[in-house]
Amino acid sequence: MTMNKYLSLFLITTLLFTGYSAQSQIGGDGVYRFLNMPTSARAAAMGGNFLAVKDGDITQALFNPSLISPEMSNNLALSFVDYYTDINYGSASYGRTLGKTGTYVATMQYLNYGEFTYADDAGQTAGTFTANDLALSIGWGRELDSLFTIGANLKLIYSGMEDYQSFGVAVDVAGSYYNPEQQLTVSLVARNIGTQLKPYISGDYDNLPFELNIGVSQRLRHLPFRYSILLTNLQKWDLTYDDPNDPDQQIDPITGEVNQKDGFSEFADKAMRHVVVGGEFIPSKYFSIRVGYNYQRRQELGVYNKMGTVGFSWGLGLNISKFQIEYSRATYHLNGSPNYITIRTNLSDFSKN
Repeated sequence: MTMNKYLSLFLITTLLFTGYSAQSQIGGDGVYRFLNMPTSARAAAMGGNFLAVKDGDITQALFNPSLISPEMSNNLALSFVDYYTDINYGSASYGRTLGKTGTYVATMQYLNYGEFTYADDAGQTAGTFTANDLALSIGWGRELDSLFTIGANLKLIYSGMEDYQSFGVAVDVAGSYYNPEQQLTVSLVARNIGTQLKPYISGDYDNLPFELNIGVSQRLRHLPFRYSILLTNLQKWDLTYDDPNDPDQQIDPITGEVNQKDGFSEFADKAMRHVVVGGEFIPSKYFSIRVGYNYQRRQELGVYNKMGTVGFSWGLGLNISKFQIEYSRATYHLNGSPNYITIRTNLSDFSKN
């Protein structure tokens, strides 16, 4: 099959599944929201949950399978996120190249909500219960030629909350363009195309958290710096919501009319909610500093009269012996910032003399 036929098949498949899932909502609607929570410390440091950086980082396979490459074979990555209160989540990934069929990456993703106390309407307690989400992802990636790659993830999903259980299945499809001379990568990713196989309540099916994203990154030719621009949730233009605390939506005490943004400000606000920007300063192959800014996160989770650093994130990367160790913090709220830790290694390095 020629490259053009590969690309045509990929684009047609993406459009068909996108049309099927375009009604999916973001925010609090739908199920399995944990699928879109960033596990990679590197991606979290740069403001989002995925990257378009083609450098063999196996943690990117879960959110952008078109980056799966032979460099990930026999690689292992462990990620842990210390979230709020006693909630934590993370992932474990392993990659392997199988002949001419391509490279595969298996990832186990989990979210532990902690322990809850049973209580009735009168406040009488009766023991405890737990809640957990799990997803097993099998990713595949292959180069079409020196510039284009494609990839896909198949995900088996489980969610259990007390006696309520749900099972689901989803796929991701992605394609990337990589120009090694310009160090430029562009990716198109359609995530979480699927359905619940068994809902929590019989007959009550919910949408999965579908996302259509575009990522661009480039390492500058004469500076040790890489920029990243992510365009997220392109399946839905208006990501705003009615917030009674928004000063732009308060009632004018004199006129009695609701204050509203002008046309340009409203357009800019809606457009910027799709944009995540990040940067990676790489002074040497052993050390890197990362920063990111997520406008939508800042608008949704910040307090209007005290925004602080909500929406900003930062992180560090260290290459020590045979390990790549990454740490980051992302400010979701003034109440605190989750800690992200990722450790990567190539198991083949331990068998070398």
